Amino acid sequence: MNLTASDVKIFVPAKDFQESLTFYSALGWQTNFVADDGSLAVLELGDSRFYLQNYYNKEWADNFMLHITVEDAAAWYQHASNVIANGSYKNACINKPKEEPYGALVTFVWDPCGVLLHFAQPLGDE
Repeated sequence: MNLTASDVKIFVPAKDFQESLTFYSALGWQTNFVADDGSLAVLELGDSRFYLQNYYNKEWADNFMLHITVEDAAAWYQHASNVIANGSYKNACINKPKEEPYGALVTFVWDPCGVLLHFAQPLGDE
């Protein structure tokens, strides 16, 4: 019996699929696949991937979070601020980097449907 797993991907909600796809692309995610019916896309950043799905539930989206480990949370703040300022992402917003008690400097970004992205830079000897 072989129980080896080679990957884990999560399903991220999108209220307006095209707006979310454009937002993640502007942030730097590469689109690897989009279903012909527009129901699903595979997005990749570094070696990590997720499914963006054309499905939305407010309670779920408002409680959905992605933790992205980065080398420079302040650089992500600048980059994401520019993306949000230069785009037409109705509900996307950002908070300045903040040091969190678990030992990371984190830039919080909300995507157009309310998904919270944690761009987390580990601090110290982690």
